[in-house]
Amino acid sequence: MAGGIFSPLGSCSELEKANCHPLVCLLCHEPYQHPCLLDCYHNFCASCLRGRASDGRLRCPLCGHPSVVRGGTGLPPVDRLLQFLVDSSADSEEDVQCANCDRCCTKAELDTMYFCNTCGQPLCAPCREETHRARMFARHEIVSLSKRTKDIHKKCPLHEEPYIMFSTEKKSMLCINCFRDMQGESRAHCIDIETAYMQGCQRLDQAVMAVKELQTSTREAIVLLKAMIEEVRNSASEEEAAINSLFSRMQEQLSERKKMLLKAVQSQHEEKEKAFKEQLAHLASLLPTLQVHLVTCSAFLSSANKAEFLDLGYQLMERLQKIVKLPHRLRPAQTSKINSEYRAEFARCLEPLLMLSPRRSIVGSAGGIGPGITGTNMLPGGQCSKTLMVPSCPPTSDKMSTGPMVKKPTMHRYISTKVLLAEGRETPFAEHCRNYENTYRMLQTEIQGLKDQVQELHRDLTKHHSLIKSEIMSEILQKSLQMDVQIAAHYSAVEMMRSVFEEVWEETYQRVANEQEIYEAQLHDLLQLRQENSCLSTITKQIAPYVRSIAKVKERLEPR
Repeated sequence: MAGGIFSPLGSCSELEKANCHPLVCLLCHEPYQHPCLLDCYHNFCASCLRGRASDGRLRCPLCGHPSVVRGGTGLPPVDRLLQFLVDSSADSEEDVQCANCDRCCTKAELDTMYFCNTCGQPLCAPCREETHRARMFARHEIVSLSKRTKDIHKKCPLHEEPYIMFSTEKKSMLCINCFRDMQGESRAHCIDIETAYMQGCQRLDQAVMAVKELQTSTREAIVLLKAMIEEVRNSASEEEAAINSLFSRMQEQLSERKKMLLKAVQSQHEEKEKAFKEQLAHLASLLPTLQVHLVTCSAFLSSANKAEFLDLGYQLMERLQKIVKLPHRLRPAQTSKINSEYRAEFARCLEPLLMLSPRRSIVGSAGGIGPGITGTNMLPGGQCSKTLMVPSCPPTSDKMSTGPMVKKPTMHRYISTKVLLAEGRETPFAEHCRNYENTYRMLQTEIQGLKDQVQELHRDLTKHHSLIKSEIMSEILQKSLQMDVQIAAHYSAVEMMRSVFEEVWEETYQRVANEQEIYEAQLHDLLQLRQENSCLSTITKQIAPYVRSIAKVKERLEPR
């Protein structure tokens, strides 16, 4: 036997290759001897499991599931069902001899053998027809050999009476005395043997169908998992190949860019070194000239008298002044720092491979600005104007609400624009900024006027509980709608310029980075104006009923 085998089965593939006979142990590969049932419903021989338990637990050699074992044996309980099948299989393999004629039947003739449950003896087909057809055997129970009834199942071991009933409550067979000794409530759960057999067969069929469905699902899951394992293997191979390919291309690109950068550094080094050497040679030739003239001046002052000094002194002073006024390059014309921008160059060469997003100083979207009107709004001139604080205003849902936003506020954009225009370069973006600032100031002035009017109405309603100018409600709404159309048109016009500017930005990024920020800030300012205008419209619509109500009250009170 295999009692000394302590290593678990390797995998399910070994189980598939093994002989999976239901009456053969998976460890010793021999018919079960005292089969034991684990908590995971795997069976093994008692001798194969002996010595495997540790601390009252026994791990399944097949799946590793722990089972609790009780008692001093260290073994799980014996599987009575499997033991019955093993015993039945052993009985079917024994040689069968007819009790009447002593004829031995071969295995091929077992299907033709019969068994008399009354006599407890096997019969061949001829003896059943000849001897057991007599009148004295008319009440004998004769069945096929495979359906013979063993003595252990015929009579109650306690009363030695045949079983006649079955208790569905206790799941046990009862003789007449067992049934008589039961309480009245328990008798209601008793049925005859034949009915219990039929009901049990039906329930077993249902359980078998459920197990078959689980078996089908399990097989499908196994096929799916095997396919997924193969897919994972293929995906890993593809991913490894893609990583190696990308890494190789990155190495090639970086190597080429490295050569270009080193060549550029060498070129800058040679150029700067040449310029510094030329300047050094010039200064080296200038220094002796200055020394000679200083010595000449000293000798002239010590040797010349007054007449000679007045005759030649002014000529010497003129020469010295001309020497000083000559364009001498005393300071370096350029810095000694060599800048190849290698980080940006390496990043730029990797952008196509890594599919990096374009470098822009943008964050979030219009939704991140938040609805409502800001607490203070910085005007180009630097003054601060108070505005309404509204808990919630409906955000715009058109194209303007989805554009990219930047961190630069209006004041920062205005200063950056002034710096850009002060450079004096005539570029398409500079011309666009000039036109934009004029239009933006006009729109901002109009919005500020509407703000002041709405603030005045709001103050009259909340503070004074009165209304001074009720006729301007419709004017504010109409003007707000007009401003919304103008802002939207200007926003669309600015948005249409994006493609034109992006072509220029791609060529010189360092200079255009600031222009991009200014441009996106312009769109942000326009959107902010439109949001403020939308909130003004909302506030105006909210206070309109109160305005009309106060106006009606005022009309009634004016005659008095």
